[in-house]
Amino acid sequence: MAILDWFKRKPKTARHYSKLPRRGFDAASGSRLFQDWTTSSYSSTEELKYTLAKIRARSRDLFNNNDYARRFIELCKTNIAGPQGIQLQVRATEDNGSPDKVANQIIESEFSKWGKACSVDGRLSWVDAQKLFVETVARDGECLIRLVRGYNNPYGFAIQFIEADHLDETFNEELKSDNKIEMSVEMDKFRHPTAYHLLVKPPNGIALVRGNDRQRVPASEILHGYVVNRPNQVRGVPWAVTAMSRLHMLGAYEQSELVAARVASAKMGFFTSPDGDGYMGEDVTEGYTPLMESEPGSFEQLPAGMSFQTFDPDHPTTAFKDFEKAMLRGISSGLNVSYASLSNDLESVNYSSIRQGSLDERDHWRSSQRWLIDHFCRPIYEAWLEEALARQAVPLPVRKRDKWASVDWHPRGWQWIDPQKEVAANVEAVKNGFKSLADVMAEQGRDPFDTLSQLAAEKELADALGLNLQLGNATERQPTDEGESDNGDT
Repeated sequence: MAILDWFKRKPKTARHYSKLPRRGFDAASGSRLFQDWTTSSYSSTEELKYTLAKIRARSRDLFNNNDYARRFIELCKTNIAGPQGIQLQVRATEDNGSPDKVANQIIESEFSKWGKACSVDGRLSWVDAQKLFVETVARDGECLIRLVRGYNNPYGFAIQFIEADHLDETFNEELKSDNKIEMSVEMDKFRHPTAYHLLVKPPNGIALVRGNDRQRVPASEILHGYVVNRPNQVRGVPWAVTAMSRLHMLGAYEQSELVAARVASAKMGFFTSPDGDGYMGEDVTEGYTPLMESEPGSFEQLPAGMSFQTFDPDHPTTAFKDFEKAMLRGISSGLNVSYASLSNDLESVNYSSIRQGSLDERDHWRSSQRWLIDHFCRPIYEAWLEEALARQAVPLPVRKRDKWASVDWHPRGWQWIDPQKEVAANVEAVKNGFKSLADVMAEQGRDPFDTLSQLAAEKELADALGLNLQLGNATERQPTDEGESDNGDT
């Protein structure tokens, strides 16, 4: 190699970049489009510790002032608790497996008497209590009920509703034992609640929370109802939490459109002068712009030298209806109800769409009914039964408490969307053994024992009056006389 070759510029070697394949999930992308999307994860306690009180307050405000939020709460009460509430049916049996009709009737009768005024203040019936529990949990996210044993009534038992505000979300403490307190709920090492630390006075702000005494109440006396969405979740959140922001914004938007439409309907305007001179009327005062009010159907004479320029905003806009409908569809999805149910808008639905929507919605309501039975009806009934048996308010042996605790709960059902087709389908299902009569009656929210007993009583009464009342398979052809063949030959 010559010496001068050292000073010659060598050609650049082309660089080759290997294109890395995209891995993982788009949701984990760190691009600029996702900079406002959080990547932090916290426990349910950390998420709710400083936000639950604010969420609950805003949920209550929506319920008080937003029509759709109130509609959602009413849908919950109507479809979960129902008009008659979830009904009790005792299923105690004899040793031979037959129903113990006498004992069952005694327990159901006494529970019905207690249910006429089951709260400590005497204001709530059993049905009222179910509806209030559903409403409170849906609106506030949780509800506390104190099981008052030894109460001054024949059964020695009553229930007391306590608002979730009595549980201070900011009260957290590590105890010397294995127990710990999270958001005023004391738990053991397995996170099983052992006590609730309730504020004695109703809290009305941070100042009263800080200077308020707490009362430790054993968990055996408290029924804490809420829907669990995460493992180790201690407190509940309002059911409308994902839709609350949109509900609030939609409410403000509707109010603005309503005000704008009212302004537009008033047909307002301005007085103008061609030469720019100000208004020269008699009632002019310094710093005051003259106003002239006009009644509907009246014509006013303009001041001299003045002309009138109309102010005519175009409201409501043509896009208002479609925009509101789109917002309500998203809100209804967050609330787990159909758009038609939430908005009362049946304008564009047909039979197929409303049937499918109703069936999906009813499955959701049935799941919520099961939740109400497991977390409200059953534990309260068992606590009542224990006290009533101990006081002999229910004159049955205490030692058979487990036997008397065998019950069924019958929530409300729904009418058929197409009765003719669905009744025929149920008849075929019963004939082929795919369903029982009890299954069909339960879908309608009816007690099979009560229904069949009522039918038998009506049949007996009709026979006594000489009426031909045909029920069930009574319409089928009776067996032919002996010697008569199916084709009529003898």
